[in-house]
Amino acid sequence: MSTSIDDLLAFGDDPSGATERASGGRARWLLRTATVTAAVVVVVVVALRAVGLLVPIWIIVAGVLAVLAVRRVTAALTPPPPPRAGARSSAGEEPGSWNWSSRDALRAAINGWERPLDWCGGNRERFTERVLPRLGELADERLRQRHGVTRESDPARARALLGEPLWTFLGTPARRPPTPRDLAAIVAELEKI
Repeated sequence: MSTSIDDLLAFGDDPSGATERASGGRARWLLRTATVTAAVVVVVVVALRAVGLLVPIWIIVAGVLAVLAVRRVTAALTPPPPPRAGARSSAGEEPGSWNWSSRDALRAAINGWERPLDWCGGNRERFTERVLPRLGELADERLRQRHGVTRESDPARARALLGEPLWTFLGTPARRPPTPRDLAAIVAELEKI
């Protein structure tokens, strides 16, 4: 199953099955929480009885659930770990501060392209192996969504829709990695599909 950029940015109802998965996830979470709570309560009750203390069980259960809730909230609010030594920080991030947009899906998508493009900057084989297939997948997805074809299903029509320069670029390995200007032109052509 694949998801397009338009699907990710669309606002609307949840896809079918999402609520079923969410309810299964909730049941699994409730079962795990109940199991952990029961195990911790048993240990605490045994420890308290061993030292001669009698505490009502509902107080112990409430205390364990409170500790688990605090643990869950603090885990959700913790910032990501600091970057490794020598790692490049993302643009716009001030040193020593946490980038609140680090969990942003758009930033993750941009990083998903930025890293491979940076990594294959001067290497033709890397570009052909890593980036060119992704661009081909994008072209196929655009063709499928807009025109109901892919390069594999109807090559003649896909070639006409893509245009000769884009078809040639996607079909033949480059002699050298394209420049940023060339990539911008290719992306502009892909957006016209």
